[in-house]
Formats: sequence, structure tokens, C-alpha cells
Amino acid sequence: MPKQEAKPQLRRAEHVQRDARKHALPGKPAQPVHDFDRLIHERMRLGILSALAVNESLTFNDLKGLLATTDGNLSVHARKLEEAGYVGCNKFFEGRVPRTEYRLTKVGRQALERYLDEMEALIESMRRH
Repeated sequence: MPKQEAKPQLRRAEHVQRDARKHALPGKPAQPVHDFDRLIHERMRLGILSALAVNESLTFNDLKGLLATTDGNLSVHARKLEEAGYVGCNKFFEGRVPRTEYRLTKVGRQALERYLDEMEALIESMRRH
């Protein structure tokens, strides 16, 4: 198989600068594009982390009810957060009934705090303009 030549890659900073220029308004300087944690920025995952931030732990059914979502949707998003180390998952039986309980990890709380700080900074910069 022939060896493919690597395409030149833009560095992260070059992407941000290019994107900022693309979104600039005429006569106004380009505003930096915020690089939010994509894992948290998704609506359902932000909902899971937010619910766990104000509760010590929640069961799968608690989260499902709070977020008004399906089993499959919650499972997929909770697994992504678990794989990232943002959420801890404990599976056990209560009598004969299987239970899944989630809690926010220290890493998850730090990531959520960082995300919220970035959102607050964005909101503040938009209110100044």
C-alpha cells in the first residue's frame, strides 16, 4: 500500500485565530472563540453533571426523570462522562432489583467549575459589548 503524505495541520491557535476572523463583524475587532469542554457542553451531559453537583448521588431512574430522557440516551451520555472520569458509577442490587447510582467525581466537579467559569466570562464579555 502506498504511503500517504501527511496533510499540513493547523496548530490549535491558528484554528482559533482563523475562526475569530471569520466571525468578526465589520468595523469591530474579532472576538476570541471560546474553547469549551465539548464533553460538558452537550446539553444532556451538562444536565447530568449539574444534577449530580447538587446531589450527593442519584440513581439512573432519578436522572432519567429529572432530565426527561430515555434509557438509551441517558446510558450513552452517562457512559461518556464515566469514561472521562467525571462521573462515578456504582451498580448493585437492592433486594432482587438492580440499581445504578451515579456521583460526581472530584475531576468532574473541577471540570464543571472550569466550564461554568468560562461560560460566566463569555456572558460577562457579551454584556459589556
